[in-house]
Amino acid sequence: MTKMPMPSAAAPDTKIYERRESAVRTYSRSMPRQFGKAQGVWMHDNAGGRYLDFLSGCSSLNYGHNHPVLKAALVDYIAGDGVTHALDLHTDAKTEFLRTFEDVVLEPRGLDYRMMFTGPTGTNAVEAAIKLARKVTGREMVVAFTNGFHAMTLGALACTGNAGKRGGAGVPLNHVSHEPFDGYYGEGVDTADLLEQRLSDPSSGLDAPAAFLVETVQGEGGLNAASPGWLRKIAALARKHGALLIVDDIQAGCGRTGGFFSFEGMGFTPDIVTLAKSLSGMGLPFALTLIRPDLDIWAPGEHNGTFRGNNHAFVTATAALREFWADPAFADDVARRGGILEGRLERMADRHGLSTRGRGMMRGIDVGSGEIAARITGACFDAGLIIETSGAHDEIVKVLAPLVIDDATLNAGLDILETALAEAIAPVKRPLGVAA
Repeated sequence: MTKMPMPSAAAPDTKIYERRESAVRTYSRSMPRQFGKAQGVWMHDNAGGRYLDFLSGCSSLNYGHNHPVLKAALVDYIAGDGVTHALDLHTDAKTEFLRTFEDVVLEPRGLDYRMMFTGPTGTNAVEAAIKLARKVTGREMVVAFTNGFHAMTLGALACTGNAGKRGGAGVPLNHVSHEPFDGYYGEGVDTADLLEQRLSDPSSGLDAPAAFLVETVQGEGGLNAASPGWLRKIAALARKHGALLIVDDIQAGCGRTGGFFSFEGMGFTPDIVTLAKSLSGMGLPFALTLIRPDLDIWAPGEHNGTFRGNNHAFVTATAALREFWADPAFADDVARRGGILEGRLERMADRHGLSTRGRGMMRGIDVGSGEIAARITGACFDAGLIIETSGAHDEIVKVLAPLVIDDATLNAGLDILETALAEAIAPVKRPLGVAA
């Protein structure tokens, strides 16, 4: 029998949070429970409530919470007094990760990258990528894309489109041109052609770029999925105009869109790739910038970070690669499950005259407004389903279920979403003058 969500009835005492935690907090406002335990696809609060997790730490928990194989590897390492923090010293844990990443990820895909261990989060990986591109090319300008999200430190934030996030900088965010993403002007306009025109026109005002920074599927920007053809054009434009192609795979990578990388099988190879989120496999902070060997022109210590040697993350990342990616069957199963998700969301959308977004296990429904989306996610939480929104107006209800979720539990969660969607959309579509 499929386990079902069992939400608790009342919110916890939050006085300590209101008194001491910054007002910047977000998720806890719309999901007011105190969680104390998590396992697999479930989170448990301190009042005995059980919640199905369709958020997965914003894709940081692609393999669920506390996967037993990863947990055992970490517990054994800690029990053996393995090195915890090592800056960039050589360690057994790092050696095992490097060899496993090479054997399981790079060589089977015919990829040749140096691995740069940055600070522990995605923004560190992006900062390193754009800094290196500027160093290699001697140029300043970065071409980013509308609705892109690349994190919150100033260089990465300059490449981010969201006005609310950008507004928090307090200083000008320069040296980035935000060009239209695939489909930004609708199906009839090829925005790659528009970019080619701008780059080829010496009077367009667009300086020669150091890099193009792109997500193949825009996570926070609304699950906009670029077509392989558009991405190939962007890759060709980068080569033609002497820029580096950086793919931000922080949310879309590590299996979220099907393959380990989101660009697999699309006919191009990025110069630089950024990874984080589910790279450690267990939610431990870990970020990586993959760079073409000939681009590795850093001087020793020119870009570093105190926590670039998180050996606990090396251990769980290595275990995750061996457990999930050494056998193609895992990716095949994720693709199959992504088909289930796609079919269910398409049927929901068709029933209400809506549309879907995304790719693989990174999908959602465009419900037209942030107000409606918030009503849907609120109703889902009341029913025991943790789910969030994305998009320029938070209008996309976004499903990021763990990749390891079983079919029955996935469908049970989607049943909750389907009910909440119908209840939220019905008042909007009720004819004028008809009482509720």
